[in-house]
Amino acid sequence: MKQSLSNYHSHLRIGTCSWKYDSWKGLIYEAEKDYKPYDYLTDYAKHYNTVEIDQWFWSLLPSGAKLPNIETVKTYSDSVPDNFLFTIKTPNSITLTHHYAKQSSRYKHVANQPNPHFLNIDLLKQFLETLQAMENKLGPVMFQFEYLNRQKMPSLKAFIDKLSEFFDQAPKEFEYAVEIRNPNYLEQSFFKFLKDMSISPILLEGYYMPPISKVAEELDTSSEKLLIIRLMGPDRQKIEKLTGDKWDRIVAPKDESLNSVADIIEQNIGLKRKVFVNVNNHYEGCAVLTIERLMNIL
Repeated sequence: MKQSLSNYHSHLRIGTCSWKYDSWKGLIYEAEKDYKPYDYLTDYAKHYNTVEIDQWFWSLLPSGAKLPNIETVKTYSDSVPDNFLFTIKTPNSITLTHHYAKQSSRYKHVANQPNPHFLNIDLLKQFLETLQAMENKLGPVMFQFEYLNRQKMPSLKAFIDKLSEFFDQAPKEFEYAVEIRNPNYLEQSFFKFLKDMSISPILLEGYYMPPISKVAEELDTSSEKLLIIRLMGPDRQKIEKLTGDKWDRIVAPKDESLNSVADIIEQNIGLKRKVFVNVNNHYEGCAVLTIERLMNIL
C-alpha cells in the first residue's frame, strides 16, 4: 500500500464482532487468567479501538421487544478508554418484518407472523436513549436487514419508501448504517437513497452477497463520510464444524478476499472517509488472527 499505517490511524478502525471468547486466551487474553464477563472487554481494548456489539440484536420476543439494560451499557463504556468506539447492531425487533420461521416449541405460534415493531420509530428512540450512557464512545448504529423475499417486502422501491419514512423521523445526532442481504437490492437507486439520507453503506462479505470488491465499485460517489465492512464468511455451520467452536486458528483462509478488503480500505481512506472493519470468527476461523493477517497486508 502507498500510505503508511500511521496515516490511517484517524480514519481506520479494525475490530471484532463480539469479544467474549475463551478461545482467544493466549492470543489477546491472558492464558491463565480466570476472566469475569467484563474483564474480557477491558483486556480486548488494550489491542483494538473498536468492537461490534451484536448481543442486543436478539431482541424480538413473543411478549414484545427487549432493550438493553442501561447499567450494562454504562459498564461496557466504562470498560474501555476514551478513544474507543462501539459499533452497535440495532435490535432485530426493529429490522425484522416477521418473526423467524424457526421457533422453540414454546413459541411456535409466532413463527412467520408479522412483527408489529418493524421500523417502529418510538422503539428506535427508546433504544438510542439507552445508548446515551456510552457518550462519545458510541460509533455507528447499524441496521441489519435479513434476506427480504417478495413475501416479506414486495420490491426494492417499497423497501426504500419504508426506510425513507423511518429515517426522516430518526434522531439526527447519530451515525446510521444499513446492511442488506438481498443481492437484488444492490442497485443505484438504493445507493442513491443512502447518500441522500446520509446513511452509510455496510459491505457484507459472506452469506448470499456478491464479493465486496464488486459492490464497492458502485460506491465511488455513494458515501461521503463513513464505510463499514463486515467480514462474516459464507457458511456459518460449516466453519463451526471445522473449528469445533474453538476460535483460535485459521481454518478457511481467504487471501483474495483480504487483499480486496485492503484495496477498499486504501481507496476509501484516500477519499478521507472513516472506515470500520468488523471481523467475525466465522470468516476464517479466528477473528483475532484474521485482523493480524489484514494488518500485515496493510
